[in-house]
Amino acid sequence: MAGSIFYKTADDLALMRHSCELVGKTHGIVASFIQPGVSTKRLDEIAEEFIRDNKAIPSFKGYKGDYPASLCISVNEQIVHGIPNDYQLREGDIVSIDCGVDANGFHGDSAYTYCLGEPTEQQRKLLSVTKQSLYKGLEQAVVGKRIGDIGFAIQQHVEAHGFSVVRELIGHGVGRNLHEAPEVPNYGKRGQGVKLLEGLVLAIEPMINMGKRDIICLDDKWTIITSDRKPSAHFEHTVVVRKNKSEILTTFKFIEEAIKKNQELTYID
Repeated sequence: MAGSIFYKTADDLALMRHSCELVGKTHGIVASFIQPGVSTKRLDEIAEEFIRDNKAIPSFKGYKGDYPASLCISVNEQIVHGIPNDYQLREGDIVSIDCGVDANGFHGDSAYTYCLGEPTEQQRKLLSVTKQSLYKGLEQAVVGKRIGDIGFAIQQHVEAHGFSVVRELIGHGVGRNLHEAPEVPNYGKRGQGVKLLEGLVLAIEPMINMGKRDIICLDDKWTIITSDRKPSAHFEHTVVVRKNKSEILTTFKFIEEAIKKNQELTYID
């Protein structure tokens, strides 16, 4: 991810808004199909069909030459990069879905974590704190702040609630490439790192574990799980650095509308 930082023009951002809205709509379509008994592979098929019907390309499929799916679907102790397969979702599962779309030469990237059925108190807390930490990070994505301010805000909020921040997996710049400079860790020190300037687009994505922060990569070379097999949660938005308040390009609106209609899912504040 090392390399030059690309700041987006107004024309670039107009194109990115379209890609990012399509990411949100794809998430909403997938959310409407999440229920016990549906396979993660089927959810992936639904997403790819919708993306291609909208004349766009799934950003993840073929990534690094071999990622085989359009979504990353990570269940329970899986943190990120879970490959959709024949596993059928069950009540009580925590399901993280990460989606990227290239609609017009620019990528949008967003992730959301669901709970099927009624979550335990600790599951609800994990998802709520992780989602809150995303917005804590977004508050720091303004001109004059630094990358370390984003990570510090996320880390402070998460650890204050007894959860742990994954260190090896991070957010990133996004634009014509799915992953661009700079790296955006979910931990850090205030006042350190790259200075944030107008037009920088970032994918901020806290990956938070219920237990220890240590991770294991499975033999498929993609799926990352918690070392203690406790659940993990993941929320992500693509945002533009602005002077007073970051501009969120992706949206959870379509997800939240779907959750309200889908009685199998629990809305997490």
